[in-house]
Amino acid sequence: MLNYPAKILIAFGETISGNDEIFSWLLKNGFPELAALSKAIRGSEEGFKWLLGNKFPHLAALDRAIDNDAKAYQWLKKNNYLFLLIFAEACHNKKEALLWLKEKELEIFILLANKIKHFRDNQTFDYHKLHF
Repeated sequence: MLNYPAKILIAFGETISGNDEIFSWLLKNGFPELAALSKAIRGSEEGFKWLLGNKFPHLAALDRAIDNDAKAYQWLKKNNYLFLLIFAEACHNKKEALLWLKEKELEIFILLANKIKHFRDNQTFDYHKLHF
């Protein structure tokens, strides 16, 4: 995720907040993996499956790590996706992860982690509304 321009990461953050217009823009302008990750984080199994089926298993594992899936954490660690591990921990408001991001001047990821945490903390899950 470190290779995306800041404006793309900001757009990704807006999709976490439910902005469907920006979601469509990401989808149509070369960032379908971020659109799928956003949907997966928001509860879409289809988004998760899209990531797996389109050569983005690290982002699928990130989604599951954000869900506290121990196997996803292990997979990310085994495959040297250490930044994604730190980001997943930041999404859980872990001080060490947030401090690491701040020290590395990656404040955009603190913003994204806060958006994801806010979404997760305030969602009411309704499996009838899953879509991608």
